[in-house]
Amino acid sequence: MAVPNSTTFSHLSFVLVGIPGLEPWHPWISIPFTLMYTAAVLGNCGLLLLIATQRRLHEPMFIFFSMLMVADLLLSTCTVPNTLAIFWFGPKAISFSACLTQAFFLHFGVTVESAVLLAMGFDRYVAVCDPLRYTIILTNEKIRKIATAIVLRTFCVIVPVVFLLKRLPFCASNVIPHSYCDHIGVARLACADISLDIWYGLAVPIATIILDVVLIAVSYVLILRAVFKLPTKDARHKTLGTCGSHVCIILLFYVSVFFTVLTHRFGYNIPKHVHILLADLYVLIPSVLNPIVYGMKTKQLREQMVCVLSQKRRSC
Repeated sequence: MAVPNSTTFSHLSFVLVGIPGLEPWHPWISIPFTLMYTAAVLGNCGLLLLIATQRRLHEPMFIFFSMLMVADLLLSTCTVPNTLAIFWFGPKAISFSACLTQAFFLHFGVTVESAVLLAMGFDRYVAVCDPLRYTIILTNEKIRKIATAIVLRTFCVIVPVVFLLKRLPFCASNVIPHSYCDHIGVARLACADISLDIWYGLAVPIATIILDVVLIAVSYVLILRAVFKLPTKDARHKTLGTCGSHVCIILLFYVSVFFTVLTHRFGYNIPKHVHILLADLYVLIPSVLNPIVYGMKTKQLREQMVCVLSQKRRSC
């Protein structure tokens, strides 16, 4: 059968197949994914509610963490429910518009999360290196401006992905060997040159995520320099302790992202189903573990949770 002319035909929908090669295991794989997604939603929503209702937590550090939890919920919710539907009911058709929307919010969520981690790094830098001016520098107005800048930057670098995909003709296979739509995964199905998509797909992480990592590293070099100038060992430990939760969250996010990206780009000997499974996990694991890590390692959050759970609301 002849392939339709690419100038007159383009698929209006695609089929997501989940994890190729592991179809018989989909129902079993769905069990840990369901538990992790439930834990992510309950954990993030619970901490968001706690921060919103407890006036003592209305501080820059917790406002930035709230932004991170919203980004986590966006990232996991735009992919995991669809993935679970595939695991439960088999390959799922998705319209081209819905696929574009999912790809946009997937990349939007990842880029926002990286930018929020950078903002949290700036927060820790100010808290350690200029503590007397902390509340002057990080006012509510400045936090709103930072949040607006994060959203605008992310929107400006991610929205071209939609137009890059919309310009492509899809006249061959419409089966996406994945659990969700992403930019390059969809572009590879096009019957046209996708060099621009590939170059843009490389440029965006370099201009955003890698730049964020470099700036976070710079902030922690300055923080460590300030810490080592403190007179006592106890003071150094106490100051570094305030950065512990942020460092853990940074490692959770960037290690999972870079491991997934590097295995996808260079792990040619790694089976396809391993690539897809890692990609499914990296959008979920940070949103599951971030509330646990931050809740366990941040003294103020622990105290407020104990206070609320013990129903001593007047003393909270």
